[in-house]
Amino acid sequence: MVGAATALLDAYAGGDSRFFASPTRTLLARGTRAVVPHDERPLPLRVTETLRAARAAAAGSPVVVGAVPFDHTAPAALTVPAGTSWAPPLAEDPLVALPAATPAATAWEVTPVPAPEVYGAAVTEAVRRMRREEFGKVVLARTLELESPRPLDIPAMLQRLARRDPSGYTFALPTGPGRTLLGASPELLVSRRGGRLVANPLAGSAPRSTDLAEDVRRAAALLESPKDLHEHAVVVDAVREALAPYCTALEVPERPTLVRTAAMWHLSTTVTGEIRDPAAASALELACALHPTPAVCGTPTDTARDVIAELEPFDRGFFTGVVGWQDAAGDGEWVVTIRCAEAEERSLRLYAGAGVVAASSAQAETDETAAKFRTFLHAVGADQ
Repeated sequence: MVGAATALLDAYAGGDSRFFASPTRTLLARGTRAVVPHDERPLPLRVTETLRAARAAAAGSPVVVGAVPFDHTAPAALTVPAGTSWAPPLAEDPLVALPAATPAATAWEVTPVPAPEVYGAAVTEAVRRMRREEFGKVVLARTLELESPRPLDIPAMLQRLARRDPSGYTFALPTGPGRTLLGASPELLVSRRGGRLVANPLAGSAPRSTDLAEDVRRAAALLESPKDLHEHAVVVDAVREALAPYCTALEVPERPTLVRTAAMWHLSTTVTGEIRDPAAASALELACALHPTPAVCGTPTDTARDVIAELEPFDRGFFTGVVGWQDAAGDGEWVVTIRCAEAEERSLRLYAGAGVVAASSAQAETDETAAKFRTFLHAVGADQ
């Protein structure tokens, strides 16, 4: 229906509301009926029991909506909303082509954390260790801290993100008092519908160009890049290994294809599978089995986590976690939380990471993270 998806986008007002748009549907959730507790039980079990209790307490079909942090032992931000509205995908709504309002001119104060040269030195140190065969890959991130002289207009930022890349995964939701996580991720971690799953790992990237010929050249070069193909293969192998125990059949293409956003080209592989026992493998159960993939952490996982903790001078929080929804039947969509920012009243913290392998260079990875920042800088008018 024309206008149904954009009506939900327009209705998002921040606060205790949650917006999630994917290539399959658009969701606007309002209020809070229940909060998924933080305790020693596995997260998928806590979600299942919260949904079961919500279903018993009220008629209807409850869903859990929210985000899980990079550190799976940290508290998640998952709730059963008081009400939900669904619509077809944003990309199928012709009205999404209408431009979002231009951001008001703002004298943003921008502080990189760490400074680009410090980030480059961390990449160089990681490469040195990999060439000594201490580990195979690590994803190193950096941030931009933006301060505004006026309160942030989060619904307007969401409009800009969604209308720029309507075929991707756009989200905005509270993660704590006065804090909102919002972004436009290109990467589906896993979705489940009945007995079928889909995962779409992305790894290996190149920035887009405004010149058509150069843009095509960069895409073609990415498809043939030994460094990026190796990085991608590591991620796909990890996804295959994590999902295989849950599946009777798993289809993994031999070579990646390309996906594009407004800012980046990515190597992409779409993995599909038939689930052996859907009752024991909810969408979040599958997501937790995959998270974190080498696309956001590295290999081996435990070693990469240690390197990240040593070389990144900030807490990732929900960056490189997962964001999405799940219903009481176990169906749902969980997306890798990238191309995102955490917003407070007058401040934004933007995140971007790059996969570092033995063939990486400090300048190339610094440039890649700078290109990834462009998605959000455009949304707030700070890319001029």
